[in-house]
Amino acid sequence: MTTQPFEQLLRPKRIQDYIGQSSVKKALRLFLDAVHSRNQINEHVLLYGPPGIGKTTLAAILAEELKGDLRITSGPAIDKAGDLAAILSNLKDRDVLFIDEIHRLHRAVEESLYPVLEEFHLDIVIGKGPSARTVRLPVPRITIIGATTRVASLSAPLRDRFGMILRLDFYSDAEMSQIIGRTAKVLKIPLHDDLIKHIVIRSRGTPRLANRIMKRLADLHQVEAMSEISHDHLEHLFELLQLDDKGLQEIDKKYLELLINTFEGGPVGVSTLAMALSEDIRTLEEFIEPYLLKIGFIKRTAKGRVATSDGIEHLKRS
Repeated sequence: MTTQPFEQLLRPKRIQDYIGQSSVKKALRLFLDAVHSRNQINEHVLLYGPPGIGKTTLAAILAEELKGDLRITSGPAIDKAGDLAAILSNLKDRDVLFIDEIHRLHRAVEESLYPVLEEFHLDIVIGKGPSARTVRLPVPRITIIGATTRVASLSAPLRDRFGMILRLDFYSDAEMSQIIGRTAKVLKIPLHDDLIKHIVIRSRGTPRLANRIMKRLADLHQVEAMSEISHDHLEHLFELLQLDDKGLQEIDKKYLELLINTFEGGPVGVSTLAMALSEDIRTLEEFIEPYLLKIGFIKRTAKGRVATSDGIEHLKRS
């Protein structure tokens, strides 16, 4: 197998090879065609949606299509305006700066980003007090792609400075089947089509989770020197990964057990659940609850989280 990093190996290089998110692809195709037509970059893109659904991959594709380099950072990693200046100083025209978790930018850094987004310059304050002065630094014609799982947490001034705001959603079963089939070919895993559906169920509509399962399947295939993958092999793998027949992991089941058994099905506040699970609220809201909501195992109400009859029934069977 190639020594190319696993994530890069599986990422499509062109927008037409990207599976799913058809409306997002159409919008980005228009953006790219406009850039090529006028030979100038003057807009930026905000991508939002659940984690693991392709925001970083789309940024890499845009960089490839624009014939620039991709620089990846995150909101919490840019501690001050000087950090932003250091990043920008190492970029050139047509490069793509991908800022993950952009909703977690410090306020001062966010405000420093405004003129970069609007006019391609960065204002740096040198000195303090009456002798302080502002130095304006030119910024290359780059594309900034912001990514967030919590678009409502972005301030309106930051959000409104993006020319395109695009929502990515969970993938359909048919799209996940295509993604898993493609990954199997890339990793040279002999996976029959009738087995793919079992991986689809446990992938939760999320390519990152599907590829995580496929990587472990590739390991199993290599270590066990299998000539083919059987249903029993898959079941063994799912047991090792602690994935049930709905794709729930141990933390998901603990969440349901607390909600149903300890708190009698709810309603109960998310902060109380987080404390009982020894997790932070963000982990529940961004990583656990979205899928449980998607498959109808819980509901969010004004009074708190409530287990549904489907969620209760599934826990009984687990």
